[in-house]
Amino acid sequence: MAAVFAAGVGAGAINSVVGSGTLITFPVLLATGLSPVTATVSNALGLIPGSISGAIGYREELRGQRRRVLKLGSGALVGGFAGAALLLTLPADAFETIVPVLVGLALLLVAFQPQIGRLVQRRRARTGASPRRDGGPLLFTGLTLASVYGGYFTAAQGIIYLSLMGMLLDEPLQRLNGVKNVLAAVVNTVAALFFVFAADLEWTAVGLLAVGSGLGGYVGAKVGRHFSPTVLRTLVVTVGTMALVQLLLR
Repeated sequence: MAAVFAAGVGAGAINSVVGSGTLITFPVLLATGLSPVTATVSNALGLIPGSISGAIGYREELRGQRRRVLKLGSGALVGGFAGAALLLTLPADAFETIVPVLVGLALLLVAFQPQIGRLVQRRRARTGASPRRDGGPLLFTGLTLASVYGGYFTAAQGIIYLSLMGMLLDEPLQRLNGVKNVLAAVVNTVAALFFVFAADLEWTAVGLLAVGSGLGGYVGAKVGRHFSPTVLRTLVVTVGTMALVQLLLR
């Protein structure tokens, strides 16, 4: 119980700043004897308070983004539900091959975001195009598909969100991180509500994760929102690389 609670605190803090907190909680839940599916669905429900407290902690960065959050959140809602349904219908190893590829590509996009941003700006200058405030259909589709993955298995979901938004939106990384936390909260919530009615949950683990992640998410947001863009990007790439290694070795 102490290990599950501590994992929840750590996951909540990491999720609010970077993402990939599931790579802490999931192995701990498996070590307690839960099956992979029960661990996944219990984890999704238990991490909801952490996602919400992380979004609250980033409320200053979310100012002026209401319309964007509502639009992108609608895609996250649909994607999260679809991913949760896939978890209960597809074989347990269905995503084993594609997940490391997705995480690896996301890490490259985050690492080279400044260079990609400059290339995009130069292209806009040549064509006279102005950036779309909501990222256009490409971002909406990409985030919706990422939310399908998030509803299925949340590991590194936040990193994928940040990479897509960083490439297609002209915003500081911290403001994008606030949006990421809201989208993660939407996906976790809709997936967890689906699981409550369609899957077996370990309620003791859910309760411990909920309390721990709620605390960790708020503390992580308080600390993380003061990081410089370079520090935040370095942290995202570092944690994401560790997540990628763990996924490849598992």
